[in-house]
Amino acid sequence: MRLPYVPNPPTPSNEQDRAIIERVRDRRGDAGLLELDLALLHSPPVADGWNSFLGAIRTRTTLSTSIRETAICRVAVLNEAWFEWEHHAPLLRACLEIREEHGRLHILDEKHRAVVLYTDDMTCHVTVSDAVSDRLKASFSDREVVEITATIAVYNCVSRFLVALDVGECNGRKGPLVR
Repeated sequence: MRLPYVPNPPTPSNEQDRAIIERVRDRRGDAGLLELDLALLHSPPVADGWNSFLGAIRTRTTLSTSIRETAICRVAVLNEAWFEWEHHAPLLRACLEIREEHGRLHILDEKHRAVVLYTDDMTCHVTVSDAVSDRLKASFSDREVVEITATIAVYNCVSRFLVALDVGECNGRKGPLVR
């Protein structure tokens, strides 16, 4: 980590910060605070907004777990955000029978392939080609397209934060750890 983590447990300086820490803890549940939280809590208001936004993406969309985690894991691989990968790959593996070679997911289902291609365009080029967009829209409702797009955008933000600060001390790895 390029900054020290806040202490765990954090020591809030006021009631507002204490409430923010509790909201983050509540969302994390039994897992407790992650290194990501301990980095974000240098700025409690940022941690609070992050917690709320990511909570909505993770728990309040209509996407299946396999679709959501396919997008998140693909972003992690493309951006070499191995902390993100380590936290999301087990969720994806629990949903799908996947094969991984050289950081690439091999998925046979058309819906998941469409998500991977869309994620690739958004992450690597920002602009999504018409062909890739049309392929995604052929498999998903308008609401799901918005939710997939938001998930990819948010996890690009997450991965950039993780890598920039080397959260979890995962930078420098050559690829995802296969467990």
